[in-house]
Amino acid sequence: MSISQGNLPAFLSEQRHGHLIDGRMVPAQQGDWVDSFSPADGRLIAQLARGREADVDLAVRAARRAFEGPWSRFTPAQRQKLLIRVHDVIEQHFDEIVTIESLDMGAPLTRLRGARNGLLQSILYFASQAHHAGGQTIPNSLAGRFTTMTIKAPVGVVGGIIPWNGPLFSQWGVIGAALATGCTAVIKPAEDASLTVLRTAQLLLEAGVPEGVINVVTGLGSEAGAALARHPDVNRLSFTGSTGTGREIIKASAVNMKRLQLELGGKSPDIIFADADLDRAVPGAGMGVFGNSGQVCFAGTRIFVERKIQEAFVERLAAFGRSLKVGHPLQEDVILGPLISQRQLERVQGFVQQGSREGAQLVSGGERLGGDLAQGYYLEPTVFSEVHNSMAIAQEEIFGPVASVISFDTPEQALALANQTEFGLGGAVWTSNIKTAMNMVHGIQAGTVWVNCYGAIDPAVGFGGVKNSGYGWKGGTTHIDGFLYQKAVVINTD
Repeated sequence: MSISQGNLPAFLSEQRHGHLIDGRMVPAQQGDWVDSFSPADGRLIAQLARGREADVDLAVRAARRAFEGPWSRFTPAQRQKLLIRVHDVIEQHFDEIVTIESLDMGAPLTRLRGARNGLLQSILYFASQAHHAGGQTIPNSLAGRFTTMTIKAPVGVVGGIIPWNGPLFSQWGVIGAALATGCTAVIKPAEDASLTVLRTAQLLLEAGVPEGVINVVTGLGSEAGAALARHPDVNRLSFTGSTGTGREIIKASAVNMKRLQLELGGKSPDIIFADADLDRAVPGAGMGVFGNSGQVCFAGTRIFVERKIQEAFVERLAAFGRSLKVGHPLQEDVILGPLISQRQLERVQGFVQQGSREGAQLVSGGERLGGDLAQGYYLEPTVFSEVHNSMAIAQEEIFGPVASVISFDTPEQALALANQTEFGLGGAVWTSNIKTAMNMVHGIQAGTVWVNCYGAIDPAVGFGGVKNSGYGWKGGTTHIDGFLYQKAVVINTD
């Protein structure tokens, strides 16, 4: 299937896309562009304005004007009503947006359509939080007659550096919270997948979001992203990406002591006990690795299996991987699409080769798909067994559909192995024993632990990481609080 065929959104017919700043599409200040390719077949689908420091500064100044202008006078009720309008507009254009996402980053259209309710519910959740910014009246022991209270206020201009593995959903952590709290935002999407964010920003204007409240600057992370991180008039920054880049952002944030929310790398453990229901655990753990072609920050790529069932589990996991149809993301029956780029494909293939060199047993997969898919970046779901926890495939974030199966004999050993990683984003346990489950829940060092499931995220709860997986929370009231700061008020009533 070619991207030039079929009834594609008009937005995709535009060859060049500028930044969206202060409600208008504008070219880069230096006038140059970044090529954007579809991972489905390697074709050039757009050119993006190549943002640099001057472009970021223009967007931040627009966001500051909007923050201090009419937007500051929107009441919580007005912001809530606006978010409900945003929900309605996104719902009306949902098919268009997911088609753009599918071709731009490779997610199967069938899977994106299945996430419709989740996305729309997330927007409504943020609408519900528009009235959340409340403080307290606090009894005090001051001499005299004093009333003490706290109030909460929006932090100001927020920046969001959005990853390429799911911009359709990731952008709302910035957009939704900013609109709910009264902040304004500058978003820098990944150069590999910017089109969904640009189109969403246009739709926000159609929904009535004031000009300058949400701005988008495209370009390279080393240029536009770095400029956003160090800009002295950005008050808060959300970043999702690698731990190495996260460290650089921490350094850059010192220029004005930005508040940070960092969702960084992951190498999550998924623990399968012998008493688990394998009819649920095999596909559950399998999609915990293979879903989105393995391009998930909390993917459960380290699968720890109790030794007595390891052989049966590996056989069933490999069969499950082979049953998943990999193909062009617009085809209705496709479960897994391509990796995001040729660069990422080569990186994942390198890990597959390294795993074999280090002595792991390649049970299935690991090959790039050819034929009609040869021009895209497709890789078979891959299963390794006989993996040791010290191997590179067990310790480094691969960000591809590669499962490493590691055996254990006791719950204590499983827990020790699970925590032998620099990361702490997610983890899971499959068992029919509630005591075993709760011991793992309390023992796994991760921001989220799933029991007899994998990857379910509730926007009212959210998730975050520990250790080198970052800090700050994405979702829930804690997420909203990150866009606010607290003021103490002391009133002398004597």
